[in-house]
Amino acid sequence: MKRILLASAMTLTLAAPAFAQSSLTEGWAGEASLTGSKTTGNTETTDVGLGLKLAKEGETWTHKFDALADYGKNSDIKNKQRFQVGYQIDRHLNERTYVFGNADYFSDDFGAYKQGSYLGAGVGYKAILPGPIGWNLEGGAGYRTQKSRITDNDILTNPEGLASETENELALRAFSDFDYQFNDNVSLFNDTEITYSSSDTYIWNETGITATLAGNLAARASFRIDTHSDVPAGREKTDTVTRFGIVYTMK
Repeated sequence: MKRILLASAMTLTLAAPAFAQSSLTEGWAGEASLTGSKTTGNTETTDVGLGLKLAKEGETWTHKFDALADYGKNSDIKNKQRFQVGYQIDRHLNERTYVFGNADYFSDDFGAYKQGSYLGAGVGYKAILPGPIGWNLEGGAGYRTQKSRITDNDILTNPEGLASETENELALRAFSDFDYQFNDNVSLFNDTEITYSSSDTYIWNETGITATLAGNLAARASFRIDTHSDVPAGREKTDTVTRFGIVYTMK
């Protein structure tokens, strides 16, 4: 545990000069998205989502930030409200290899887990350099916290049916980021992440295709699967999300 926290602290400490040399608001590029989606699993709902992905890349450092919020109703009753945010900083060692520190947090009002966070560090490798295919692989370790939602039908001990337990433990993380540019207007992505700990293994995969409409606007369709190996009784292990939306690219 001490080694993981030390590695994360060192990564952030080494990043300080990168922040000092330029303004935090300059050099960022990315995309903002507005989507409509269909969810199955722990919730059956049609909802809307807002997403933001930003990156700032230099010769030595790369900063990555992403955020996603989903909100849904079924028969005028709110049955989905999820928010997640993540940040990662990469320190390039050479053309293909880099070390990184990353932090993630999520809050989910209706999923198997109410909220969770992850803080870790690791090593990344660019297996295929971009053009037209790009493929990054990452592996690391960190500290994970998850607060589960437990179904308890005893009105005396749990009148609202929202009892919970919190797990704090070491975890291993693996990540795959695959992109393919068919042409100037159409591209494909496939992202997979695996987070393993003694209490639960969490795997998600998302595949999407993006097509330029005009200028900085594009249309996107994607499908995502989220799976937990262990969930509280009464909860589904797998959730799926199908999204269709508009993407605005910022350069």
